[in-house]
Amino acid sequence: MKKPLVAALLALVIAGAGAAPAVAATEPEAAPPAVQAVDFAGTVSLSNCSGSVVRMPGSEDDDPALVMSNGHCLETGFPAAGQVIVDRASSRTFGLLNAAGTRVATLRAAKIAYATMTDTDVSLYQLTTTYAQIRNSYGIGALTLGDTHPVAGTAITVVSGYWKRTYTCGIDGFAYRLKEGQWTWKDSVRYTSACRTIGGTSGSPVVDNATGKVVAVNNTGNEDGGRCTDNNPCEVDANGTVTVRAGINYGQETYQIVPCFGLDNKLDLSRSGCTLPKP
Repeated sequence: MKKPLVAALLALVIAGAGAAPAVAATEPEAAPPAVQAVDFAGTVSLSNCSGSVVRMPGSEDDDPALVMSNGHCLETGFPAAGQVIVDRASSRTFGLLNAAGTRVATLRAAKIAYATMTDTDVSLYQLTTTYAQIRNSYGIGALTLGDTHPVAGTAITVVSGYWKRTYTCGIDGFAYRLKEGQWTWKDSVRYTSACRTIGGTSGSPVVDNATGKVVAVNNTGNEDGGRCTDNNPCEVDANGTVTVRAGINYGQETYQIVPCFGLDNKLDLSRSGCTLPKP
């Protein structure tokens, strides 16, 4: 998982902010050309991860805003395999960034609306402020979650509010199952090798450069070639064949979140089309 581990911090101190985690040496790929600039507006910094203010395609301006990050970025620690958290009180704070990556406000959660590390790795916090209040006070809109499955070959940008850095690459393909320690994730997004995300980028929105919509949430990568262990996820195909891709990083798709939120941005896991794991 891409939390800011000590090793990642040491690597940055020793080699500079552009350093990559220790991985097998590979030639960096040329990044796909961006159709539009992706900036930091609407992203947030957490105490240990990255995130973003997000809305559903049908969200209204007076709805309470949502912040998305990873399940493993919860202030209460990693959810266990099979655990799903809904409607848990939280007063966590988030640093709201503008387009240049400057912190312009502190947002506060009212609750954890949803969080899990089963099938996916996501947390969604409901804030004490609405989208309209954030926009009117700071001139910043939320990022919209795409409602369709991402496509291989798409040019993407991983936007880290924690490091105030972006990583541009493409969607290389999808892992049928991605296994890391006790957790297994379904249909994960595999990046091309140009996205060398590091600790602290967990929870970053993965933005489709062409549409500006969020297609995934960044969550992990194979750091040193280990097989299916913590910080070394492996891919498992439908036949059970295991593939290890040292140095390759991954995100979890977010289109399946959209059907699970209805009127007033309320979570309803019984809604038609909602396939998120239930408690």
